[in-house]
Amino acid sequence: MKRSVYIAAILLVLFSCVKEDHFGLSPYGNIKKFLVSNQAGNAIIDTDKQTVTIEIPGGVELSSLVIQEMELSSFATADKTVGDVIDLSGEAIINVVAEDGSAYVWTIESFVASDTPQLNNADLNTWYKTSSGYYEPGTDAASTIWGTGNQGTQILGKIATTPYDLGNGNNAALMETYDLGLAGVPLKTPIAAGSLFTGYFDSDKLDPTDPEAAVIFGTPFTGRPDKIRFTYSYVPGAVNKDRYGNVLDYDDNCDIYVFLEVRLGGEIQRLGTAWFRSDENQPEMITKEMEVVYGPLDNSYPDYMKPDDGNFVSGDSATYMLPTHISFVASSSYDGANFAGAVGSKLIIDDVEMVYDEE
Repeated sequence: MKRSVYIAAILLVLFSCVKEDHFGLSPYGNIKKFLVSNQAGNAIIDTDKQTVTIEIPGGVELSSLVIQEMELSSFATADKTVGDVIDLSGEAIINVVAEDGSAYVWTIESFVASDTPQLNNADLNTWYKTSSGYYEPGTDAASTIWGTGNQGTQILGKIATTPYDLGNGNNAALMETYDLGLAGVPLKTPIAAGSLFTGYFDSDKLDPTDPEAAVIFGTPFTGRPDKIRFTYSYVPGAVNKDRYGNVLDYDDNCDIYVFLEVRLGGEIQRLGTAWFRSDENQPEMITKEMEVVYGPLDNSYPDYMKPDDGNFVSGDSATYMLPTHISFVASSSYDGANFAGAVGSKLIIDDVEMVYDEE
């Protein structure tokens, strides 16, 4: 059984790498991911028009941005690479050559970000069908800012995060904690908790024993919201257990939290924190607001709200600094990463909104 689980994981990694099917030398010359310094949101990539549009905060010098990430089609090359300076004070050109020698001219353009940005697809209405047949939030894999753990759980036959129809054309995200049955026995992974996050799932880092190993949290973001508002419902499962099957003397909890982060030079500093953890049975959809706390968290806040390395933006800087990234995370079982939770716990979330108070 253990061997079959690892084989399934390996197959997932192999097939997930095949994005553009073609026999022989590849004719594809696409830019698939693109990130520059100070970028405020995910790049909008149009493969038909061969354009990349990126959002930059006001006041940033556009002539000396640095390419921080660029992913091309397999075996394609470009005349720009990570670390190069790019001038986006006007349109910039990147020439891409496919494996078979086909040449493509890509246009990179920028626009000024809003002072009060929202997350793309924050109403969670739009979902796309993956090649494996399940649905993920967003228009497509290339442009979405949202990820789930479905790539990991589907190899064990469970899709723990799904679109949920609230009626009148309004979709939400349903996260449910599932019993993995015999498939989870060899690795002591008895449950799979539903999850939703900004970021993406990197199948190259897939580890069946560590759900977060393949999760790359965060998406570019430069707003300073005062609160995070959303609608949700939560029904905890009947029996809360740890990964060894021991019944716990407390109920399962949902987790919904937001980190505003400053990521520079390979270092991540926490700028803002908002967190909602609850075991309350709430079967009806209601509106919830979380206050964003900027700067270090004092001892009045529980330890789980603080970064493991204690790396906060200093108190003075936290009063004015803009983030570079936002990590929004929701889960049907708060300790699902350690395979603890109650089978049947259900969290529905919808209409995530950044709230900016008027000064």
